[in-house]
Amino acid sequence: MPLRSTFTRFFQLEAASGLLLIAAAALALIINNSPLSWLYNGLLETPVVAQVGALQIAKPLLLWINDGLMALFFLLIGLEVKRELLEGHLSKPSQVVLPGAAAIGGMVVPALIYWFLNKDNPAALGGWAIPMATDIAFALGVLALLGKRVPVSLKLFLMTLAIIDDLGAIIVIAIFYSHELSTLSLMLAAACLVALIAMNRLGVVKLGPYMIVGLILWVCVLKSGVHATLAGVTLAFCIPLRTKNAEPSPLLGLEHALHPWVAFGILPLFAFANAGVSLAGVNLESFTHHVPMGIAAGLLLGKTVGVFGLTWLSVKIGIAALPTGANWGQVFGVAILCGIGFTMSLFVGSLAFIPGASEYAGMDRMGILTGSILAALLGYAVTAMASGKNSAVIK
Repeated sequence: MPLRSTFTRFFQLEAASGLLLIAAAALALIINNSPLSWLYNGLLETPVVAQVGALQIAKPLLLWINDGLMALFFLLIGLEVKRELLEGHLSKPSQVVLPGAAAIGGMVVPALIYWFLNKDNPAALGGWAIPMATDIAFALGVLALLGKRVPVSLKLFLMTLAIIDDLGAIIVIAIFYSHELSTLSLMLAAACLVALIAMNRLGVVKLGPYMIVGLILWVCVLKSGVHATLAGVTLAFCIPLRTKNAEPSPLLGLEHALHPWVAFGILPLFAFANAGVSLAGVNLESFTHHVPMGIAAGLLLGKTVGVFGLTWLSVKIGIAALPTGANWGQVFGVAILCGIGFTMSLFVGSLAFIPGASEYAGMDRMGILTGSILAALLGYAVTAMASGKNSAVIK
């Protein structure tokens, strides 16, 4: 499939998914703040058990969504990253410099802002990674509302930046949010990984064997203490992109089949399950407490300063150029849009502040929703105004 058609399909799916995410989150907020709140919470707390012999996985429905279905989301991210690394916009260093620098700035500055506001509270410091993430579907969904007023190069810039951002989030989750590791489970997971690599090197192109071993890998990682969704990324990098004898690409086939299910099913379901913040008892302190304030400030200010600052610096020192046809005002608007954390921020928040174990569980959602909504509104307004101009705002 030509690169342009691949991007067009990707962008259209992500944009539509972003709008659906907004609807799912709004529905969750409405239901959980209505007389039906008991139904919402009861549904998410429903115990679900899967058992084969002595092996048992017992979790409430919420964790099956966050640990199970989201593994498919991370599988899709892994497939997209591998494709981009081998044949896409991450395959040439010149194409990676600008979004790569912007992504680094967009991860470091928000984390520093959160750390600065919470440095005197060790129990709250675990949330430092929450404002680092960009919700690619939500951000592209907002950008899509501007249609052809925004150049394709700017959409590619945002897409590539968000993919690199997601990769950074995956690394952070793997290193900083793994607990009580099980040596046996890790050894079994390593054996699964060896089997997946061997199949890749031996030229296995059927998806069935990869998915079977991948399921076993997911169970082993789930039991190991490393977050189970990382099994999806690991599986993705073992699925071959290129084949011999003109056979269809397993990676592209799986990516194209999985993308609609993730975009229109898994992500909206995740948003519905995790965005239902109860507004009962909400007051000024709910927004000014250092945890939600650090998250909201990290998303809105940190992302803007980090993404725009590193983009501007990269262009000014001559190591990169602005996206073709884009002006500085549009880049500034996109930098604000990167503050839409939402899906990935909610996910990291569920790891940093575990419900029932942390006093800040749920408090992070207030900061995520506030920062993401403000970033969406301001980012859209700035980009829309800048897209009506033909010249750069900053010389």
